[in-house]
Amino acid sequence: MPLKISVIGLGYLGATHAAAMAELGFEVIGLDVVPSKVEDLSRGVSPVYEPGLEEILQRHVAGLPGSTGRLSFTTSPQEVAAAADVHFICVNTPQRAGEYACDMTYFDSAVEALAPHLDRPALVVGKSTVPVGSAARLARRIAELAPAGEDAELAWNPEFLQEGFAVRDTLHPDRIVIGVTSERSEALLREVYATPLAEGSPLVVTDLPTAELVKTAANAFLATKISFINAMAEVCEVADGDVVKLAEALGHDERIGRKFLRSGIGFGGGCLPKDLRAFFARAGELGASEALQFLREVDSLNMRRRASMVELAREALGGSLLGRRIAVLGAAFKPETDDVRDSPALNIAGQLHLQGAEVSVYDPKAVENARAVFPTLRYTDSAVEAARGAHVVLHLTEWREFQELDPAALGEVVTTRHILDGRNTLDASLWRKADWTYRALGRPTA
Repeated sequence: MPLKISVIGLGYLGATHAAAMAELGFEVIGLDVVPSKVEDLSRGVSPVYEPGLEEILQRHVAGLPGSTGRLSFTTSPQEVAAAADVHFICVNTPQRAGEYACDMTYFDSAVEALAPHLDRPALVVGKSTVPVGSAARLARRIAELAPAGEDAELAWNPEFLQEGFAVRDTLHPDRIVIGVTSERSEALLREVYATPLAEGSPLVVTDLPTAELVKTAANAFLATKISFINAMAEVCEVADGDVVKLAEALGHDERIGRKFLRSGIGFGGGCLPKDLRAFFARAGELGASEALQFLREVDSLNMRRRASMVELAREALGGSLLGRRIAVLGAAFKPETDDVRDSPALNIAGQLHLQGAEVSVYDPKAVENARAVFPTLRYTDSAVEAARGAHVVLHLTEWREFQELDPAALGEVVTTRHILDGRNTLDASLWRKADWTYRALGRPTA
């Protein structure tokens, strides 16, 4: 009998994973506690903007014209337990309110809802990013609650999705990591990932703690690399250097590489910031706080980038933000997503507004999500409309649309042709040729 799969939690990770599993040929049932999300997905409508996701949903959601019918959705844990052999838990693990530590409430709730209905051999697979040690605790809890007892096993399979490329990363992963405690668990996950394994995706088989650590360690490394080049930008600011040229030179060293060496306003999103904080919080709980002390400075440096951009805007406006019109291009934390969680762009826009500026924001996909977070900002339908009457324009999310803007045309609607490039991706010579004053963090004389 072919494996049947369930996916519990249908946000960025879960909706993508469910759709991708159907694309790989499995019969899949998705579960979420939010009825409206289940209703939207059942109509083939994605709860998030993710390139390619809605097309896959419409190919496989049961009941849609021409679909394979392999993908369905429910709010019933009992239905999920009865339908599937392998259960992927993909719920959110946010930062705990008022603390750095991870909040496991949603994951624990998912286990508590599912496990009592596991009355036959089953494999529960954690995909969410959790503090190391969580899997062992959860495995014991599942065995306690499940009628199947120890035949209801737990494995860990961390996700490595990049928002904007999540469909590709699920169907064609650059590596697959599985933490298992039995040959049966390993065999089931090899069957789940048979297609990408046949295509050559590497498989790393580990114990549970190592699998838990892989994602947090990877995120900590990436965050450190980003903050390193941003630290170099701070040095360039006072030394009259050019951080873009510095990064280019460093990137040619094959030991370092070019990726994640672009200076700017720092990282954000629903993963990197909270995972970084949860990692050093967990290290403290385990008595290894000194090992990850450097991550506190990585986090601090990242947050300073936002304040630096606000100060650069203040400087461009002659020392005062009060009553000045500022156009902000970008609200999402990165391009090709509508995710505004811990977005540096939206945070900067909010700070400017709170300090007295009149801020207009445009983003190709994230306006509605941004409006829900910062309803007092002005949102527009185009970059031109956001820039109308502006004394300075801030480029804060590196959408291709912004790189393709016509500086001369945009210059016709602003009050002052002054642009601040918070992502170091615009062509400075092109903007200057159109009589704009161009400035970027870490490039005081470029």
